[in-house]
Amino acid sequence: MVNLRTIRDSRRSLWEPNDACASMPSTMRAGRSRPAPADVASRLTSQVLVCDGAMGTLLHAGGVSLDRSLPELNLSNPDRVRSVHRAYIDVGADVIETNTFGASRLRLARYGLSAQATQLNRAGARIAQQARDDAGAASLLVAGSVSPATPVGLAHRVAARELRDAFKEQIEGLYDGGVDLLVFETFGSLAELIEAIGVAQSLGSLPIVAQMTFVEDGRTLGGDSPEEVATALSNLHVTVIGANCTLGPQGLLDVLAELARWTNLPLSAQPNAGPPTLTDGHFQYTAADPAYFGRQARRYVELGATLVGGCCGTTPAHIGALAAAVRGLKRSPSTAAVSGVRLHTSGPAGPPVDETGSPPESVILSSLAKAQLVVACELPAPVGADVQRAVEDAQLLKRVGCDAVVVAPVGSTRVQASPASIALLVQQRVPGLEVILTATTWEKSLMVLQADLLGTYAFGIRHVLCRTGTPPLHGDYPNAAGVWEVDSLGLIEVLRGLNEGRDYNGIPVGRPTGFVIGARINPAASDFAHEVATARQKLAGGANFMVTPPVYDLEALERLLEAIDPPSDVPLLLGLMPLQDMRHAEYLEHEVPDMSVPHSVLEQMCRAGEQGPAVGRELALELFQSARARGLVQGVVLSSASGLASEMAQLVPDLVR
Repeated sequence: MVNLRTIRDSRRSLWEPNDACASMPSTMRAGRSRPAPADVASRLTSQVLVCDGAMGTLLHAGGVSLDRSLPELNLSNPDRVRSVHRAYIDVGADVIETNTFGASRLRLARYGLSAQATQLNRAGARIAQQARDDAGAASLLVAGSVSPATPVGLAHRVAARELRDAFKEQIEGLYDGGVDLLVFETFGSLAELIEAIGVAQSLGSLPIVAQMTFVEDGRTLGGDSPEEVATALSNLHVTVIGANCTLGPQGLLDVLAELARWTNLPLSAQPNAGPPTLTDGHFQYTAADPAYFGRQARRYVELGATLVGGCCGTTPAHIGALAAAVRGLKRSPSTAAVSGVRLHTSGPAGPPVDETGSPPESVILSSLAKAQLVVACELPAPVGADVQRAVEDAQLLKRVGCDAVVVAPVGSTRVQASPASIALLVQQRVPGLEVILTATTWEKSLMVLQADLLGTYAFGIRHVLCRTGTPPLHGDYPNAAGVWEVDSLGLIEVLRGLNEGRDYNGIPVGRPTGFVIGARINPAASDFAHEVATARQKLAGGANFMVTPPVYDLEALERLLEAIDPPSDVPLLLGLMPLQDMRHAEYLEHEVPDMSVPHSVLEQMCRAGEQGPAVGRELALELFQSARARGLVQGVVLSSASGLASEMAQLVPDLVR
């Protein structure tokens, strides 16, 4: 295994700054003029060229934080970047890539560096040129590295024009910096790669190497097969097509063999050094033997590759072995016949379907169509292993007229069964009662969220209420952070994607799901304008129904609905929690974020004294009846401050009269 700590220690000289070079005027560092694009293209198609390996692997090994923007080093520490280039040049690389992967405006935004996109790309190109000139390697080519512009998980939320503008800005910076060719790499979306190529070709005539990344099933992240990729890219007048990243040497060999069947173009291959593992805070790569890596590179050339190098986890040792292995080899041209372009795209969104191909039965949506009231109760989460209590509570609520139960998210540090487990158990044990699962995004990665949702769907859960959620406070870490790969809006889009037959990254998942998607809106939100904007986004993102937290101010609810203007076919379920006493009311007003109890209600609860529970119940019924009379709500989600199903059961009959 290659341990990055070992790399760092054994290559300490890589990180020594070269002050003399840094102070040299750019005109003195020029070394040569840019070769003609036709000459570069000729080399790419007729010779076997060695590309460099991972940039990030060596930078991280040298102490750069894993969460830092690597392109930013082009300005803050160019000597460190230049030393990595030199390391690869010294072991025989014919092509070095600029340190500009992820240097688009959209991907730099998370670091607050969007405004420096052009500058970072220009600097990256000039650093690579200087490394070449310092080494006296006049024939070496500098390739401008361009990654997907869309941040991970946002492929469906970036407008086409914004995407093109981001590519244009980055590529112009690379052109200004003087690169000899462009390498588009690690693209998971064929559509995005085609956009990027179009932008590049509109700006100039530099040769283009177009590489996609494939996963274990032999398809791209977007679900495209090697045939679809090869036939599409072969018609775009690029110079080389290929694959990089994700897979190790042998996995990429299989992909390259498939690409070779469908194109006459030269191929490129830049595999990872096998899958990584995290040990003692350092990444290790399992296929790290340089000799093994070099042997696989020979096989790439035999399939028609003219550009071979490495991606994540590869080091100068790998590239040195690769260079020795392919030295003297000549390209074996492919004889594939290129057919028409076939793009993998998702079909138009249709109505949600279940396993039988029919629209899912939904108490909420079907009751709305019949102008019937929907009564749901929030099911208290049992602590510990006493899950039978949840079943008994659900049975009680069904007997008194409840149509559905909302399984609440984890809200305590006390051990308890997962909401998904409770939802499945209640659905199986209490037939005829609709179950709404509350899914929060703070505690799970996107991968796990999607897996859990598909698992619950397989067992019949259809209704999901999407919430961002907040980690419960515990122990010495009261501000412990969650995961939050997506928020509630992102989760709505995940579910909508599954209903359209794709995951969040656009990968086909087979048969579409039929989730009924719930969104939470809050009339008492502290930032009213933000709440309105977010609610509109949730509706546009695919929400089928809305739910509020407990409401005590009907005027605030009416004001929010007027601002949102939801579609008539999206019902609203009013959150209703009867106040217990003045202490309860003041707690909600002063200690619960984004909760509001009007002054008039506080006064009534203050005057109620020992009659607090009865007054709180009357106020709740009055508010609900008024909301119904105004046509603001189509249902209710009843909850209890004490967490007792018996208290809710007493109120349900009054709601359904």
